[in-house]
Amino acid sequence: MKKILNAVDQAVEQMVEGLVKTHSDLVYRVEGTRVIARNDKRSGKVGLVSGGGSGHEPAHAGYVGKGMLSAAVCGDVFTSPTPDQILEGIKVADQGTGVLLIVKNYTGDVMNFEMAAELAEAEGINVASVLVNDDIAVEDSSFTTGQRGVAGTVFVHKIVGAAAEAGASLEELQALGEKVVASVKSIGAALSAGTVPEVGHRGFELPEDEIEVGVGIHGEPGSSREKVMTSHELANLLFARINAELILGTNDKIVVLVNGMGATPLMEQYIFANDVHKIIAAHGIPVAKTLVGDFMTSLDMNGVSLTILKLADEKWLDLVNYPVVTSAWK
Repeated sequence: MKKILNAVDQAVEQMVEGLVKTHSDLVYRVEGTRVIARNDKRSGKVGLVSGGGSGHEPAHAGYVGKGMLSAAVCGDVFTSPTPDQILEGIKVADQGTGVLLIVKNYTGDVMNFEMAAELAEAEGINVASVLVNDDIAVEDSSFTTGQRGVAGTVFVHKIVGAAAEAGASLEELQALGEKVVASVKSIGAALSAGTVPEVGHRGFELPEDEIEVGVGIHGEPGSSREKVMTSHELANLLFARINAELILGTNDKIVVLVNGMGATPLMEQYIFANDVHKIIAAHGIPVAKTLVGDFMTSLDMNGVSLTILKLADEKWLDLVNYPVVTSAWK
């Protein structure tokens, strides 16, 4: 295993330190924790907290800042942060009007965020949550019951974050987040798995002529293994799976997110995005905005995921375009 590391057991710790030192104008680290919090705070604004296992950068710490998250909690690689760490994130995010937790549907995350919410409520903090389950690939996996939360989580951060900045209440933000979750679907494919530093080898092996369709962001098995195909064929396959869920028509407007999984060159991401656009155009579906890049990765996995947000409310596009000040979303 070749990695730019010092010691594998210090990888997350040193990453957090490097992130904070690099973006000290935007965020700081809550002392004694792995909580990354925004410098810019406003009394009376509902706080937003997300997080999860490390290895998905820039999610979630890269989305901490004005217009998005108030704080993010970094767990060990592919491991949920503990309830006490999440509690510290809730406390630092609370500005007197409550905190919304944005949680991906993984068993550890769900359990630990729920426990932290209970602890925070015992301390008098009003807490609500939104559970993100945008991955349509598999119903259950080794990490979760039900559908997994993947790159669609970023749209929840963005839309709910913009609404929070505009002064929406905790109840309004929770309802908005749930509507966004119902309108966003994702599915990915891997050419190779990621390498967990502590393990030292790839999470699974694929023959040179196969890809994993529906792979999870922790390297969980997908829905099928297929022969290597062209970008256009892959785009057609993934779009068809999403369209079967969203049932898009010519009167719908969508936002498209092409997400690199950590080791996919931007060249290939743009080739894939071009093919996605051709397929969507053939269906006569208007695309309001397209995003391409690494938004939620899986260490050094070589692959791509496709996320489509159906704009159930025209105001959502304004929220997607709302200006933010974070390290990862420009």
